[in-house]
Amino acid sequence: MPKIPIINKSPFDLPKYATTSSAGVDLRAVLTSKITLAPLERKVLGTGIKIALPEGYEAQVRPRSGLSAKHGITVLNSPGTIDADYRGEIGVILVNLSSENYTLNPGERIAQLVFARVEQVKWNLQEDLEITTRGEGGFGSTGK
Repeated sequence: MPKIPIINKSPFDLPKYATTSSAGVDLRAVLTSKITLAPLERKVLGTGIKIALPEGYEAQVRPRSGLSAKHGITVLNSPGTIDADYRGEIGVILVNLSSENYTLNPGERIAQLVFARVEQVKWNLQEDLEITTRGEGGFGSTGK
């Protein structure tokens, strides 16, 4: 992985991996005070972080499993994609899918950021596609 230029306007340390084998770095909420997410409410939370990804990479904003499993808090457009040419602050769209209010604290870890290589494709217009065993079967066609 290349070194990624980063601007940190948050009061927190740079995002880091929680363990030596973690796939993503934790993102923290930059808040001036506690906020509450009501059931089914969504909010875009800032992280104070801006990055400059190299061409051929993306960053994926993903939910934190503990927040999701314990409290029903998840990233709404999961995974959210940060393109290589985006230079704005990384925001996280959180939604409360539980039936109870959830209070978020300043600096709370709200999501994780995973980096991945990507390729752009060129289209090859065809009249027909190669036949496969599966064919056009989708949405459960291979079983439960």
